[in-house]
Amino acid sequence: MRVAREPIMARPLLKIHRYFRRKPVRFFSFILLYLTAGSLVFLHSGFSSDTSTTGASGSGRDPLISEGGGGTGGGSSTSDGLGLIGRVFKETRRAPRRFGPPWMKENGAQDAPEWAGRGFDHTSSWSHGTKGRTTKEMDDGRAKYIGCYVDDTQKRALRGVSFFDYKKMTVFRCQDNCAERGYLFAGLEFGAECYCGHKIQAPNVSESECSMECKGEKSNLCGGPNRLSIYRLELSQESARRYGSAIFKGCFKKPDNVTLALPVSGVIKNMSVDKCVDMCTEKEFTLAALGGEKCHCGFPTPLFTLHEHEDEELCLQRCAGEDFESCGNNDFFVVYQTQVQDNRCMDRRFLHTRSKHLVALASFPGAGNTWARHLIELATGYYTGSYYFDGSLYNKGFKGERDHWRSGRTICIKTHESGRKEIEAFDGSILMIRNPYKALMAEFNRKYGGHIGFASQAHWRGKEWPEFVKNYAPWWASHTLDWLKYGKKVQVVHFEDLKRELFTQLKSMVIFLGLEVAEDRLLCVEGQKDGNFKRSGLRKLEYDPYTPEMRATIDGLIKTVDTALRKRNLSGVPEEYKPR
Repeated sequence: MRVAREPIMARPLLKIHRYFRRKPVRFFSFILLYLTAGSLVFLHSGFSSDTSTTGASGSGRDPLISEGGGGTGGGSSTSDGLGLIGRVFKETRRAPRRFGPPWMKENGAQDAPEWAGRGFDHTSSWSHGTKGRTTKEMDDGRAKYIGCYVDDTQKRALRGVSFFDYKKMTVFRCQDNCAERGYLFAGLEFGAECYCGHKIQAPNVSESECSMECKGEKSNLCGGPNRLSIYRLELSQESARRYGSAIFKGCFKKPDNVTLALPVSGVIKNMSVDKCVDMCTEKEFTLAALGGEKCHCGFPTPLFTLHEHEDEELCLQRCAGEDFESCGNNDFFVVYQTQVQDNRCMDRRFLHTRSKHLVALASFPGAGNTWARHLIELATGYYTGSYYFDGSLYNKGFKGERDHWRSGRTICIKTHESGRKEIEAFDGSILMIRNPYKALMAEFNRKYGGHIGFASQAHWRGKEWPEFVKNYAPWWASHTLDWLKYGKKVQVVHFEDLKRELFTQLKSMVIFLGLEVAEDRLLCVEGQKDGNFKRSGLRKLEYDPYTPEMRATIDGLIKTVDTALRKRNLSGVPEEYKPR
C-alpha cells in the first residue's frame, strides 16, 4: 500500500515543479505574490494609523493635525514613522492674546491691582506637585513648576503654539520649544501634548488630576485628560517674545523728540496692543509704541535705538480696551515690532569697481559663517563671495556664490580653508570663532541634515559621531592657530559676542571692511538678524553627546587656542566655553 501511494502524492508536486520551471510564468507569479503581500502590509498599516488616531481623539480631544516640515528644517526622519504627525508646531484655533509686562507679582495676590481679579490669569496660584518631579526639575534655572490647570478644547488655558508627540514627549522638549519661541509658560497635557502661552487663562486644580506619565520619560508627569502641568519659563535675553503677529521688544523711555523719532501717532479709543499694532502695520512701520491712549509708529533710528531697556514695571498701565495688556504711559512706552519688513537694509549689489584687496570671512565649519554673511550683506549693502559654490545658498539670495572668489566684486569671501598657501592669498580676514562644543554639533547636523536640517538619532548614536569628533575637533583648533599665524591682517570675532552685542560687533566688522557705518542700516539689521538659515529647536538633543574622553580632548584644545589669542594681545575665548 505504501509503494502505491507515493506516485499519487508526488503528482501534484511534480506539476507545480514543471509549472515554475517555465521562466516567464514563474517570474510573473513571483511579481503577483510580491504585490499582493505589499498591498496587505499597506492596508494593515493604514488601518493601524486610523485606529490610533481615533483612539487619541475619541475622548473628546482635538484630533491631530498633520503638517509638512516647513522652512525651518525641523521635520522628522523617516525612522519616526507615524510620529511625523504633530511634530511641527501649529497655531491653535484661537489667536493668542498679546501680553505685555507681567501684572501680578509672584509673591502673592495682594500685590495685584483690584481689576486683575476679574480676569483669568491664575499665575499667582503656586502649587508645586512633588510626585514624579525632583527639586531640580521644578526649579533648575530654566523653569519653575506652577501646578495643574484645567484645559478646555474650546477655550485653551495657554493660547500660543502647540505640538504633539505621542511617542517621545518629555518635559524638557516642551519647555525648550516654548522658551525658544519666547513664551512665558509651557504646559504638558495627556502625556504627549505641549502648549505654549504668555498667560494662564484657566483655574488650577488638584495635583492628582495631572497624573499621566510623559510618553518619552516615565519618571515625569505630563498632565492628564484636559489637564495641563504648567511651568513658568526663565527666558534668555535672546529669546523673542512673540505675541501673535508682533514681537514684544520691551519697555523704553519716551524719546526726547518723539515727533521726529516716531513720526506717526494717533489717539485710539479703548486702546489695546492689537489696535496700535494694526495701525502701525497699515501705515507700514516696523515699530508700534504704546504710550497710554496714544499709539506711535516708526522705525529704529539713532533717536530711538531700542538699546536701553527700562524695567518693565515702569510701563505698567492697563490698556483701556484689554485687561491683560499693558499700554505704557506718557513717560515710558511699551514697544512691539510689527510684521512690516524694514527695507532700509534689504538692497544689495556687487561692488561698483573691482577690488584688489581680498578679505576672507574665515571660520571652522559650523561657526556661524553663513549667518555672518547674512549680517554683513544687510549692514553693507554688498554681496559676499565664497571660496566654494553652494547652490542652496545661491537660491536663498547669496548671489555672490557664483562669482569666482578672486573676482573682486564681493565685500568679503567665505572660506573654511586653513592651509598656509590659501591663507596668504588674502590681504586680510575676519576670523569667526565659536565654542567648539556648539560648532561641532552644528557642523554634524549640517553634514547629515543640510543647512537647516538635523542629523538623525542613528547618526548621533552610531559610529559617525565619535569618528567625526575625533577628526574635526583638532581641526577646530588648527584652523584658528593657522589663521593667527599666517594671516596678514586678522580681526577676531567670537560668535557668542556677535549674538550678544550684534550692533557693536557688526559695526567694527563694517569698519574693518573699509566702509562707512550707516547706523540706520545697522539698526535695521537688528530687526532682521535671523535670516533663512536658523535651525529650529524642535529636535535638539536631550542628552550630552560628548563622552568624558571627548571633553578632555576638546578642553585641551580650547586652552591651546585661548593661549594663542592672548599671545597676540587679543581677548581669550569667551567665559562660557572655557574648561571648568
